[in-house]
Parts: sequence; structure tokens; C-alpha cells
Amino acid sequence: MQKRKLGKSGLEVSAIGLGCMGMSHGYGPAADKKEMISLIHKAIDQGVNFFDTAEVYGPFVNEELVGEALAPFKGKVVIATKFGIQMENGKQMLDSKPERIRQSVEGSLKRLKVDTIDLYYQHRVDPSVPIEEVAGVVKDLITEGKVKHWGLSEAGVGTIRRAHDVHPLTAIQSEYSMMWRSPEEELLPVLEELGIGFVPFSPLGKGFLTGKIDKNATFVNSDFRNIVPRFKPENLEANQVLVELIQNIAVVKDLTPAQIALAWVLAQKNWIVPIPGPRKLERLEENLGAAEVELTPKELSDLNDALSKIEIAGDRYPGEYASRVGK
Repeated sequence: MQKRKLGKSGLEVSAIGLGCMGMSHGYGPAADKKEMISLIHKAIDQGVNFFDTAEVYGPFVNEELVGEALAPFKGKVVIATKFGIQMENGKQMLDSKPERIRQSVEGSLKRLKVDTIDLYYQHRVDPSVPIEEVAGVVKDLITEGKVKHWGLSEAGVGTIRRAHDVHPLTAIQSEYSMMWRSPEEELLPVLEELGIGFVPFSPLGKGFLTGKIDKNATFVNSDFRNIVPRFKPENLEANQVLVELIQNIAVVKDLTPAQIALAWVLAQKNWIVPIPGPRKLERLEENLGAAEVELTPKELSDLNDALSKIEIAGDRYPGEYASRVGK
């Protein structure tokens, strides 16, 4: 597995990381714990050293799973987790008050079975707490040795600049894929300017770009896609044109649609590290195979030209969640 550095931070990770959220949260019932630990170990065997989780996934159980799975590999892997979202009466609440951040970091250290968190993200910007105050607390945690690097998730470029001025950011995490190219407009140029790495989640469009989801797809109640406008039947049908484009390229190159979709993300910048979230070994192996795929400049140019002519139907978040991004 090739390695990449997240911006100018010096933090080197595998070119493709492993998003662990779906193992226990967000996409239906939690998967079998032993099977997921085995999957994480198989990922390590294949060169993955970058694992992503969060306090709120579960909450808590995903960090516990990741901590148990990675305990034998202490010092040999990079673990990213997040603070700033709490569950209250079954609803997600933003909370990045300094005392809450300090409570969160202690809990995450314990659950992850580590002395230091490698990469600590603010999960969503909390409008009630100035980002300079948040950055100051994290800077103190870095000084205390409890955190090594920090980042923001789904933050706007103004907030990124302000946070970076207090203490340099290592990475920004946001959605990015052939299906959601908005980061190209403002975010990626700012990250390049400041020397910050980019960690795209949902690089496969929450599974849509694999070609295995059509207008007849159904999702269990605990699957987040149930409330995502993009996954309404009429939008799934309208967006098949994108899947067909990817499938046509995959056939020519004797690859899978997922490998084309991931290779496209990897080809954009050498400081981009996607974190797909497979729950099955065959999907893991398929995803990791994308790191070896090379798209020629002409292939990329032709693909981007074709993508620019496709209008994606449906928002990526329902209103409640959409209001929390880009702050």
C-alpha cells in the first residue's frame, strides 16, 4: 500500500484509510464485532494504517471496537476520532465547550486504549463556541501530549483559516466523490494554499457509485440513507446516468465501478486520503485495489468533462443535517 502525507503536517498514512463508522452505526444494525475486528486486522495485513472513528458513533461503541481491534498494533497505526457531537434524548447536539472537549478526549483515550490521539477532529463546528476557543483547547491538549494532530469536519473555509491561525490543522474531513464535487470550488484551493490534508468520507457516494443501488433499493429504519434526499427512488433513478458512466469506464479498464470511483478521488491531489467504509472482506479488497489503479491525464480529463455535464439529483443531507455544514 502506498503512503501519503496529509498536507505539510508530516503525518504519513496509507493512501486509502478505513472508515469504521458503518461497522456499528449509521447503516443499519451493527455488524458482528468479531467479524469487524477480523476485517480491521485484514486491512492492516494489506497495508492500511489509518482508521477513522468518532465518539458519537454508537455512541461510544465504535471507538470501543476500534480500540479493541487496534490494541495489538499500538504505535503502528494512526487513529482519527472526533469530538463535538453529543446524543441527548436520542438527538444529536453540537457541544464544543472547552469542558466538554476535555471530557471527550479522556473518554476517547480510554475507549481507544491509547495514550495519545493521533488525529482529533471537531466533528461539526459549534456556532456557540468561537473556533479560536476550540483551537486553543486542542492546542493545549497537544502540548499536554493527549493529541498529536487536529482537524475539522465539514467546516467552511473561513473557519478553517481562523482555526489554522491558532494552531496548524493537519486535515479537513468532508464528503467528496464523483457525486459530490462541491469541495473543488473553495475548499481544495484553500487546503492547498495552507498545506492541509484532505480526508474524504463517502468517496463511493454512500454506496451508490458501486452500481449496486437502484430505484428499487430499500433500507432498514436504522440506515441513515432512509432520510437522505439523494436516496429517494426518483433521485436514484435520475442519477443512474452517473453510474452508467463509471460502469463503462470500469469495463474498458477491467476494474469495478468502486475502483474507478476511488481511483478518481485519489488522482485529484496527492494529499487526499479517502476513507471508504466496507464491512465485508471482498469489498475491502476491492477498495484497496483502487490504490494501484492509474488514470491517465487524458482519461481523467475525459472523465471530468463527462462529469461536468451530469447534474446530480437530490441533496446529500436532510435539512437538519445540512444546516450544520460549511460553517
